[in-house]
This record gives sequence, C-alpha cells and structure tokens, in this order.
Amino acid sequence: MNTPTYVPGHDLLKGRTAVITAAAGAGIGGATARRFLEEGARIVISDAHARRLKETEDALAAEFGADRVTSLPCDVTDEEQVRALFALAEQTHGALDIVVNNAGLGGTANLVDMTDEQWGRVLDVTLNGTFRCTRAAMRSFKAAGTGGGVIVNNASVIGWRAQTGQAHYAAAKAGVMALTRCAALEAAEFGVRINAVAPSLAMHPHLVKVTSEELLAELTSREAFGRYAEPWEVANVIVFLACGYSSYMTGETVSVSSQHA
Repeated sequence: MNTPTYVPGHDLLKGRTAVITAAAGAGIGGATARRFLEEGARIVISDAHARRLKETEDALAAEFGADRVTSLPCDVTDEEQVRALFALAEQTHGALDIVVNNAGLGGTANLVDMTDEQWGRVLDVTLNGTFRCTRAAMRSFKAAGTGGGVIVNNASVIGWRAQTGQAHYAAAKAGVMALTRCAALEAAEFGVRINAVAPSLAMHPHLVKVTSEELLAELTSREAFGRYAEPWEVANVIVFLACGYSSYMTGETVSVSSQHA
C-alpha cells in the first residue's frame, strides 16, 4: 500500500470565510476544516455532536488562532438550527464565501426489511439537510450581492452505482448530485458556483478499528490504488472546488475514486 504525501497549504483560501457542516472528529469534515485553515480561511464549523464539536474547535483554535475558528452545534434536519448557523457566520465575519455541506447519514438494510424510519432518517440528514444548507447559502450569497460564493456538497460514488443494502443512502446521494446540478444553474445568475465531490472509500483510524479485516480487504481491493483514501485527500479536492482554480466549474460532481461507475 503506497502512502500518500500530505500537501502543504498554499494560501488558496486566504481571507475567506467558510461554513463546514459535520466537521467534528476525524472524517472528511474534520479534515476539510483543517485543510481550509491551512489554506488561510476562517471557518465556522458545525456538527450534531456538541461535545466532539467543542473539542475540535478548541484543538483547531489552539493551533490556528481563536479568531479563525468558530463553532455552533447544528442538526441539519432542523431549519431553525440551520438558520442560526448561517446567521452566526454572517455576524462573526460579516460575509460568507464558502459552504461545505458534509453532513450525511448511512446505514445498511435490504429494501424488503427497511422501515420508513430508516429510509426517512437517511434521506432527511443526507439529502434534505444538504437542501436546507444549500438554500441558506444561496440566500446569503444573493443577499450579499457581491457576485460570488461557492458551495461544495459531499455526494458519493454510490449515487452512480448500485449496492445491496444501500438503497436509501444511494437514493440520497444521487439526489445530492441532482440538487447540485439544478441549484448550480439557478445560482449562476448571481455568480455563485455549486459543485460536489463523490468519494468511494475514505477511512480514518477510528473507522478502521470498527471495520472487519475481511470487509476492509474486500473494499480496498476494488480501488485502483489498492487502499482507502485518507480523509484529507478528499478535502484536497474540496479545496480545489472552493478556490479560484475551479472558477469555470459549476454543477459538476467530481469522483474522488476510480469507481465512478
């Protein structure tokens, strides 16, 4: 298994303010928060887990400065909490530049056994939550009238391909892709870009510990590099979509994997 080299920051997001959901812990959201700070951004991070969120804020503030890191617990299934998150970002920094919709919920259940609650919960967090935050971001960008702003949604390769036991998650992620395309056309009118990333297998140490060796071996064998992606490798693509290097891209879903179909 080849080990990737961590890429240092190059101030690609210097002076910009970003909201990142589901950013507590060691996953893609946490990696994105760190990468954005390394690229010079100010961040407002949220998560449904208040304790882990506070721990993440404290650790990042100690390393990058308390003036660059703010947090607020947010359940993206609750419209009032979503509005409060965006209001905090605007009150704290005066303007908003980037939104990363990372919140999502998975699960495994065959369709014949799946309950309405299992289906609804995954769709509400993963698809409806992305909708609520995308709507809030578009309203904020449009009201600012600055002719800018970027939204990056977290989709998944499973939105393209089939997998047993994942009908709810696949439907939600395919919905995120469709939402990204349609919202991008509307947002282009006021200069906002909206794209998505689609990872396949991104793992962190805590997730590896609770995954059987057999399953991990099976999953990694499907990947071109024979290994899982580090969360920061997905975060690097999010940085690309958030910065000026992708200025002509909108409505796109970028596969961070060899398994895009």
